[in-house]
Amino acid sequence: MVRDPDARRRATGVLVALVVLWPMLLLAEFRPWALFDEGNLQVMGGFLAGFMPPATSSEFLGLLLTATLETLAMATAGLALAFVIAAPLAFVMTRSLSVSRIGPGPSRWRGEVLRHATRAVLTVLRAIPEIVWALVLVRALGLGPAAGVLALAITYGGMLGKVYAEILESTDTRPSRALLEAGSGRVAALFYGLVPGAAQELASYTVYRWECAVRASVVMGFVGAGGLGQLMDQSMKMLNGGEASTILLVFLLLVLLADALSAALRRLLA
Repeated sequence: MVRDPDARRRATGVLVALVVLWPMLLLAEFRPWALFDEGNLQVMGGFLAGFMPPATSSEFLGLLLTATLETLAMATAGLALAFVIAAPLAFVMTRSLSVSRIGPGPSRWRGEVLRHATRAVLTVLRAIPEIVWALVLVRALGLGPAAGVLALAITYGGMLGKVYAEILESTDTRPSRALLEAGSGRVAALFYGLVPGAAQELASYTVYRWECAVRASVVMGFVGAGGLGQLMDQSMKMLNGGEASTILLVFLLLVLLADALSAALRRLLA
């Protein structure tokens, strides 16, 4: 019988994971067996039964179309502004594009300080959830999607910038280094040395963040930012499960759209 040489290490890893996970589950009051109590099953069954059949009235579908377009516009505009914030910050934070790292020089410490400062800015941007920004901006700008667009731009700008820099660092950095050592500029080293090898991953992550922005736009609608979230909030408050189920079906279609867009971009950039 052949013995697995890594069996002890795997068993130790599982044991450590259980020791760490168990108190976290207790703190989170994780009790999934409560779902299968007879009373809870009846309550959930009655609640889900109210979602059938989905609402299909022409008046509601007109409102749904308007809210869907508003949500897509909010998510797309917010992500576009986030990209405008993230791209230059990721460019500054990418170590492989630092000319001072080629060799010792007086400007090397200034580059390190600038990268750390940029990292701190990205941390602050993504540390505050977009729903908090939406609550603040709704008070300043009033009800409507404008607050949601800015909230998404701020938080997602921090997220995109951090991940863009990490993607660029994880790809093969030898072409960019060779360009810099040959006297090329940093922008040329980025577009000719790093982006070709990371284009698929950058595009895929951007589309994924757009999908997340759509979902976040829905959540922000509950605090007055408009779109599908506001329509969903109204339907739930009126206990209209049919309208809520139709909105959920639209959510599913939007996610499928994002998946198809991501796959098409990856094929295009292959």
